[in-house]
Amino acid sequence: MEVTTQQFRRCSVVKTNGRIDASTAPELQEAFDALTEAGKYRLVFDMSEVDFISSVGLRVLIDTRKTCRRYNRGDLVLAGPSENVKRTLELAGFYSLFDVYDTPIEAVGNM
Repeated sequence: MEVTTQQFRRCSVVKTNGRIDASTAPELQEAFDALTEAGKYRLVFDMSEVDFISSVGLRVLIDTRKTCRRYNRGDLVLAGPSENVKRTLELAGFYSLFDVYDTPIEAVGNM
């Protein structure tokens, strides 16, 4: 799994590929932590190339969202999840917690 970060004027986009599970979730958490420690709280997570996300990966999303939303500083939104990941998010009840957009461009435009 490779995690990339792209800075935009209004937000930061984090993109990864492959599986997010117990072995790869810490790498994703480190990327999110580095951004929030640098004062960047408006984050878009581009999930277009994520094939699978486990409960550990979902926990990373929840923790990051809590950090971003603390004191109304920002938010974490999700963009472009695959059908498999969409089902996982729906089953876990994450569609009511997160703003989910079809494309990263749409997500960045709404930040």
